[in-house]
Amino acid sequence: MRNGGVLGGRGASGVRGVRRATVARSALGSLLAALTTLTTLTALATATLTACGAGATEHGSGADVGKGARTGPATTTDPTRIPGVGDRWQRHIPADSRQVVAVYGDGRDSPTATVVLYARQGSAWDRVRSWPAHNGKKGWTTDHHEGDNRSPVGVFTLSDAGGVRKDPGSKLPYTRSPGFAAPRWWAKSYWHDFDYVIAIDYNRVKGTPPNDPTRPEGQGKGGGIWLHMDHGSGTSACVSLSESAMAYLLRTLDPDRHPVVVMGDRADLKRSR
Repeated sequence: MRNGGVLGGRGASGVRGVRRATVARSALGSLLAALTTLTTLTALATATLTACGAGATEHGSGADVGKGARTGPATTTDPTRIPGVGDRWQRHIPADSRQVVAVYGDGRDSPTATVVLYARQGSAWDRVRSWPAHNGKKGWTTDHHEGDNRSPVGVFTLSDAGGVRKDPGSKLPYTRSPGFAAPRWWAKSYWHDFDYVIAIDYNRVKGTPPNDPTRPEGQGKGGGIWLHMDHGSGTSACVSLSESAMAYLLRTLDPDRHPVVVMGDRADLKRSR
């Protein structure tokens, strides 16, 4: 019994040792498996990042991914065309025009836009300046009518200017008159809208003051559509900009360079036909 007990005790200790060894080996195996998985995942992640970097370097080095993304499209843009304007409206820009005021509306039913001034140097159009702007409070239309609160989409010449304030140095013919003043029954924020005005030649007679009421295509087609000073929200159909932007345009737009405005919501402007 004593010998049996001793043998039995040693047997139990041996079993416990075997079990501990088995558990240790199992834990070691699990750790090795986890390390292998981690190594694999790290390799996959590295490969993925490398692939993204490789894709980005199509436009430049990995360090210039953002710059490449911005400049990439410019390398494929025809410098002889106004950016974002498809064939439908591009062909309406007169061949002798060397200044374009592009009004990019945010959406067909949106009153917000961006105005960009382009100047042609040789055969290429250079971006000069840009400003935030507003257009018709209900957006844009290719069939504008009086009172629809939408700005007309299209290409129009810019021939005449004026306003309540004295001429800031306009190169366009400028008519100063208190007759431009906004009615005082309008909200006060609108009172200075027409301090500076540039007429958009939509349904009007060129060579006359912007506030000339003549409508060659009839009253129903609307008129009196101008670039004018901004009051912070949508207009009846005009395009409005800051005072500084209007002053800059008045001093810059030159009748000898045959300026035009290309205006509409971005989607419509991009159309090819």
